[in-house]
Amino acid sequence: MRWKEFCRSQEGASLVFVAVTLPALVGFGLLAVDASRVYNLHYDLQKGADAFALAAAAELDRSGDACERADRAIDNLLANQHSLSDLGIHTLVPGDITANYLTELPADDDTPIDYGNDEIANCPTATPDEQRQARFVEVVINPTQITSIFPATFLGAASNSLQPSASAVAGFGQNVCKFTPFYICNPWEGTGISLEEAANDLTERRRLIELRPSGGTGEFPGSFGYLEAHGGPGAAELRDSIARVNPGACFAQDDGVEIETGAVIGPVRQAINTRFDIYEGSFNSKKNDPNYRPALNVRKGLGTLGSDCNPDWDPGAGFMGLPRDDCFSDPATCGREADPPTLLGDGDWDLTTYWDTNHPGTPFPAGSGWADTEASRPTRYEVYRAEAFDSSLNEEDSLGGEDGVPICYSGGTPPSNDPDRRIVYAAVLNCQEIEDDELEEPYPVETFASFFLIEPLPTTGGASDPNLYIELVGINNEGGGEALTNVARDDVQLYR
Repeated sequence: MRWKEFCRSQEGASLVFVAVTLPALVGFGLLAVDASRVYNLHYDLQKGADAFALAAAAELDRSGDACERADRAIDNLLANQHSLSDLGIHTLVPGDITANYLTELPADDDTPIDYGNDEIANCPTATPDEQRQARFVEVVINPTQITSIFPATFLGAASNSLQPSASAVAGFGQNVCKFTPFYICNPWEGTGISLEEAANDLTERRRLIELRPSGGTGEFPGSFGYLEAHGGPGAAELRDSIARVNPGACFAQDDGVEIETGAVIGPVRQAINTRFDIYEGSFNSKKNDPNYRPALNVRKGLGTLGSDCNPDWDPGAGFMGLPRDDCFSDPATCGREADPPTLLGDGDWDLTTYWDTNHPGTPFPAGSGWADTEASRPTRYEVYRAEAFDSSLNEEDSLGGEDGVPICYSGGTPPSNDPDRRIVYAAVLNCQEIEDDELEEPYPVETFASFFLIEPLPTTGGASDPNLYIELVGINNEGGGEALTNVARDDVQLYR
């Protein structure tokens, strides 16, 4: 009887079920813990990859040492820590990270990167020209071992460890707004001197650049033209964008630029001259409009402006604007009659005569270190700025009676150097390369740059000189003066 009762009894049955299912429950629990550990470790590694990629990409500004600086940013700027791997609490070190520098990315994110064609091998030690080509950086966090709590080998796995990794791709681009819609064919193309080197070398920035309008003779280093303005194509929109204090034009370096064709020099000349307190043609009605105010310093070597704000283009002795390079007095010098012409001067300009004409009896500014020698001659832009920020110099009469104070403009907002109206911006194109490679619009932009307008565009006997005379101020945020600080925005973003 007792045996039968024992056989029918259900007491203790749960213990059997627990004994059978407990290993599975524990196993699933351990798997959940391991999955959480791996996920959080991968999350920490991915945060590190993203941060390192962004830090490195921020240095890819098309400079000759871009990759070198990007590697230093990875090594020194950031500290990323994780604590769930077999290393315990571990701070990522350079040996944990691999950086690959790329010239391009596939248009489709699902397409693998073509390392054979797009990667710049050993970019941190590559040539400056190669480093300037780096547009993107892929940062890979090397596999990091984590040993699972769950005995995976019990189920036939080869190991109880996992090795999560992470990667990120970031890139650098530059956008510009409030930008004068000019393009310039790189005057230094083919000289062996990069724009970066020119911007950081006083002797190069001091060289006068003669810009000749592009046209039937084709593009060559030093020719210039116009970009489609913010409101679209059209002479009126172009003219207004050049004349306004804050033009609406915006451009992205990575998108390239499109050219405004058919623009004529007449309206453009009038637009440029508003910056010199000269209001001609349709701009005569703008002389009381602060949106078209002139520069703070408009000294230009011209006689008194008439009531219609047109100057005497032949003022006589005692007047002198900032002069051109000495070699420009003879068309055969400076290579200006070559084919194609060389439109860069040699940086040798007559500081002494300019200063004695416009500031008779006044010494060079204290502490400037200026002298009319190869070693100590300033740029014309530096002289202009010294005059602009010293009211006694700006108001000082030349031998002919001209000072630098605007007299035609009568708007309510006074002239100022914010922004500096003697500065124009331009997209710099390698026109010879574009022509040789038969590239089509939108054309690639080598860099955006700022330039100093040395003199207005004159009209003499009904004919106007279509050439612009300028100095390089800077590219990006490199070079003299304000470079592009007022118009440029660097964009660094993750792509993958």
